[in-house]
Formats: sequence, structure tokens, C-alpha cells
Amino acid sequence: MNFVLPGTCSSLKRVGSHTVPVEIERKFLVANDTWRQFADEGVKIVQGYVVNANHCSVRIRMGSNGKCTLTTKLPRSGMSRYEFEHDVEQREAESLMELCGDAIVEKVRFKITHGGLVWEVDTFDGLNKGLTVAEIELEQEDQPFTRPSWLGEEVTGLEQYQNSRLASRPYSQWTGTVQAPASLSFSDMV
Repeated sequence: MNFVLPGTCSSLKRVGSHTVPVEIERKFLVANDTWRQFADEGVKIVQGYVVNANHCSVRIRMGSNGKCTLTTKLPRSGMSRYEFEHDVEQREAESLMELCGDAIVEKVRFKITHGGLVWEVDTFDGLNKGLTVAEIELEQEDQPFTRPSWLGEEVTGLEQYQNSRLASRPYSQWTGTVQAPASLSFSDMV
């Protein structure tokens, strides 16, 4: 049985006698900058990883909109993961961020509605500058969706594109990989 859970994950799945939140996400590179004409103003995000091992992560996220969240992600299968996310106070987020050391990812997240679904386009900064990806959360793994014209190659399931991996092996350290076009930097934001 599936239930939509807006704002935190794609759906809820029954596991034994419990119902747990599941994120079903597909991720793509961005082919060009035409997406910008459809995007909102964007939110600067800094996220750090308190735990980041064996496909499990505990992430603290702080947004320029004042929203702070603590998220636990656990493996499931395919493009689905168990995801538990809770709002936290700014002070708590700052304290947790200090525990993350260098395992930090900086980005600006833009939202775009296309084909009745919300796409999130992340332009990375810091050690991941130059990388831009688009994500869509779905209710079912086989849910059809309309591809925007600015969408590039699908990278769903490729670990190097996961934010948790970018925190430990940033885009700037990749070699032998075709890198995506340059993206917006934090200094370009209002």
C-alpha cells in the first residue's frame, strides 16, 4: 500500500507491520541552461554528513530560506531508498554541521514544474562547482513523466552523483570523466 507524503519523500511503504517513508528519485545531468527561464529564485543549501558509510547517511541541511532538516537515508533497491526527514532548529543544525568536518556539499536548488511534476535542479559550488543535476521524485519507480528539453543523460544509480558521495569525493577531483557545463556560483545569487 502506498501513500503520498508531500515535502519529505515520495511515498510510504508497508514493511512488516510498519509504514516507512520511501524516496523514489531519478537523477539526470542538465544538457543546457534553458531550464533557468522556468526556475524559481533558488535556495542556497549547505549540507553536511554526520554519517556517510555503507550506503547509509545522516545529513544535516541548512537552507538560505531558514529551513533546516536532519535526514537519514538507508538503502532499499533500484532508485528507491528509505528516507526519514525532520525539521530541526537553526542552533541544532549549526551544532551538527560542526561535526561534519569536510564532508560538506554547497549548492543552489531551483524548482521547476514541468508536465505536472516538480523538478529540482541543483547547481553545485565549492569543490563540486561546475556540476549541475536535475532530480525528480516519483510515487512509483515505473511512473511515466515528460522529459524537459534541457534534460541530459540519466545518472540515476551512479554513486558518484549522489550528494553523499560528492561530500567525500567532490566533482573537482574526478579524472577521466566528461564534466558537465559550468553552473551558477553562489556569488551569482541575489
